[in-house]
Amino acid sequence: MSKSGKVLLHDRQVGRVWQDEDGYWFRYLEEYIENPVHGAISQTFPVRPEPYYNSLMLLPFFDGLIPEGWLLNLAVKNWKINEKDRMELLLTVCKDCIGAVSILREE
Repeated sequence: MSKSGKVLLHDRQVGRVWQDEDGYWFRYLEEYIENPVHGAISQTFPVRPEPYYNSLMLLPFFDGLIPEGWLLNLAVKNWKINEKDRMELLLTVCKDCIGAVSILREE
């Protein structure tokens, strides 16, 4: 089973983040690579055509978008999400993040 989300930068879709049986991925959209008007989503993810990949854990930049402490506890309780399911947390609670990047679940 795979899960995926649209990655928005300043409310414009710039890429996709997803989890599949091989691990966690992020890739910029081809259209955005051709015209990266807002630049990279972070210094650790320069704009490039190749996907970013981690086999074991959610890519650290995206994991950092997930709230911590009492806010995380509130999200886990209200949405009944396993705290260890980092991708589900990202897709559920990061559509309105503080900062320029947000994640919208792809159906």
